[in-house]
Amino acid sequence: MNLYKHTGNIKAGLFILGIGLVIGLLAYTQSLVKELRNDNREIVRMYAEIIAGTVQNDNDDDLDFIFDNIIRKVKFPLIQTDTDHIPQVWKNLPESVNTDKERISYMRAMDQLNESIQLVYKDSSVGEITFGYLHYGDSSIVQKLQWWTYIEIAAIALFIFLGFSGFTFIRNNEKRHIWVGMARETAHQLGTPVSALMGWVDWLKEHPEKTGEIIPEMEADLQRLEQIGRRFSKMGSKTDFEELDLSERVQRVVDYLAKRMPSLGKKVDLVNDIQPGITIKANGSLLAWSIENLIRNGIDAIDRDDGKVSVSLRKEKDEIHIRIRDNGKGIPKKDWRNIFRPGFSTKRAGWGLGLSLSSRIVEDIHNGKLQVIESSSETGTIIEIRL
Repeated sequence: MNLYKHTGNIKAGLFILGIGLVIGLLAYTQSLVKELRNDNREIVRMYAEIIAGTVQNDNDDDLDFIFDNIIRKVKFPLIQTDTDHIPQVWKNLPESVNTDKERISYMRAMDQLNESIQLVYKDSSVGEITFGYLHYGDSSIVQKLQWWTYIEIAAIALFIFLGFSGFTFIRNNEKRHIWVGMARETAHQLGTPVSALMGWVDWLKEHPEKTGEIIPEMEADLQRLEQIGRRFSKMGSKTDFEELDLSERVQRVVDYLAKRMPSLGKKVDLVNDIQPGITIKANGSLLAWSIENLIRNGIDAIDRDDGKVSVSLRKEKDEIHIRIRDNGKGIPKKDWRNIFRPGFSTKRAGWGLGLSLSSRIVEDIHNGKLQVIESSSETGTIIEIRL
């Protein structure tokens, strides 16, 4: 229930997380790009200084050595121009750039990313003389980093979209499952009193003289129908607590189910070992519902003629222990926790809501503990409520 209540927050959280990841990736990638561009600029600046020194010394052999052994090893496009920005020497240009016009156009595109560096040498009589420019672009690594950022953003967007879609699909599927399950649980709850009423009517037809004995039982079934209606009408609303006699409540549940065992289609002995006088501040209707679910689950697990379900209630120190033991087919140990999850059921026609409702009543509403104590195919199952 809390999951559906906070659906909007979960979606907003996913969206904010996605935006945060995008911003973080952009910032980190841009910092890497800036760092690599600075490294490239230092290389170009060093080359410019070496060229200036070579020109000043009028040594073309040194210039050829620099170009062959230093410039050829760089991984980014580089164009050396004269003072009119006419390309003179170039390196690492795309194969599609072949003419001077194309080289000038490519050079201008590079200048938008990286400012060109002047080629300057110092003359003792004239001062500084600019004799050209070095234009350079981004290396393949920088270009890949920039493209990779957009790929990552697209992947994150796809992840968020799939997350939203998957979450919506799962939520709608679970809601549909829960609604159908609630309908079946309602029918399951109504089944016992309705079947009992039908049985009392048939009994009265055959034994009209025993009307006085049957009327109280029929009234009990009608009260049970009214109680079931109240239970479902109060689901999701604030739970009221009161001081109550838990021993009397548990005994009432056991007595009610014991008298109606034939209507459940089972040959099961329902016995109890209830310590009298145990009181608790709780919601009696919900606790009784939880205990009834556990007893009925034990009855459903029995497929033998000598079936037996026992209910014990004890107070030990400050804890109340309610144990429901059956001699049914048992529960695999790997499913001891799963049986309390919504939608999980070991029954072929089960919808996995009875025990999950019991768990919510005991643990979420009453801050208790509901767990399987032991279970095997030979001895059956013991489930305990601790309050």
